[in-house]
Amino acid sequence: MTVPLPAGAPAIEAVDVSRTYQLDGVSVPALRGVSLTIAPGDYVAVVGPSGSGKSTLMHLLGGLDRPTGGRLVIGGRDVATLSAPELAALRNETIGFVFQAFHLLPRTSAVDNVALPLVYRGVGARQRRERAAAMLGRVGLGHRLDHRPNQLSGGEQQRVAIARALVTDPAVLLADEPTGNLDSVTGETVLNLLERLNAESGVALVMVTHDQEVAARARRRIAMRDGLVRSDSGGPASQPDGAFHDRPLSGGDDRPDTLEPAPSAESRSASGSGPGLPSGGSGGAAGATGGGGA
Repeated sequence: MTVPLPAGAPAIEAVDVSRTYQLDGVSVPALRGVSLTIAPGDYVAVVGPSGSGKSTLMHLLGGLDRPTGGRLVIGGRDVATLSAPELAALRNETIGFVFQAFHLLPRTSAVDNVALPLVYRGVGARQRRERAAAMLGRVGLGHRLDHRPNQLSGGEQQRVAIARALVTDPAVLLADEPTGNLDSVTGETVLNLLERLNAESGVALVMVTHDQEVAARARRRIAMRDGLVRSDSGGPASQPDGAFHDRPLSGGDDRPDTLEPAPSAESRSASGSGPGLPSGGSGGAAGATGGGGA
């Protein structure tokens, strides 16, 4: 069972967090002192041009990587104090992941894809299937339990991915361009579903997006540039150098910063079945990235 947060405690808290990568002997700062808090039930859009640091931030908020400096607390626990297995367990207990490319196991049924994070919890096979089936019913796919990803439309695959992310009852749902591979009508359906789940279950929803219309739907908007939070509509910006939302966000490169595994000290098995995997990611080959209907 997920350990509940203490009353009034934030789901995630970052204080002056930095992340620097070493590339060919050169230090490359991706985050340069970011402070923010994600409260239970929050609905946040993280926006900014490619290279702004938003995907690095999402890796850190999801416990997929560790900061170089500063303090990062997830689910009430300082990640600097955790071993690799402890951090993997914390991810499984606290964070759900939804990826742009779905990342479903291609030869596995929808119900077994959704049940996968529960394997790492040690939940028995019958209970795993019951919980996964119930969550698929909640996202409107109770009639698709035994269908494989190639038998589902793009929108249905994303709903399976959402069910997988939520089956562990996480405190935070991190969504990386969740409508990026979907047509506008199907994307609207997926956003409506995420917003309904946010309202009904109280899970904090944090989305990275390049789509300004998608970002405008969130109750809170965090804008990033050059590894800094330039504005935060739900709190003080980490750098008080003016309102960032009046500046162009698209930049010259519109390629999405996808939430792929970051350089990390965490070990992951080649088969994708190790405990280092995120609770919402299968770790196997990505599912088909079709843009079919919901």
